[in-house]
Amino acid sequence: MTVAFKVEGMMCGGCENRVKNALKDMDGVIVVAASHETKTVIVTTDRDITNILKDKIEALGFDVID
Repeated sequence: MTVAFKVEGMMCGGCENRVKNALKDMDGVIVVAASHETKTVIVTTDRDITNILKDKIEALGFDVID
């Protein structure tokens, strides 16, 4: 399963890495890609953990736009 998030607040490569590092070790996550240029985070998982991922991104201080 792949889910894409529109994320406000990522301003640089450091922000991208912060999000990637926080999500990549979560149970169920297979691949994480983040881009501050397109303001997106794309996550491939082995099950539906969309809400958990969203909460984790927001806990880092970024806004997930619905």
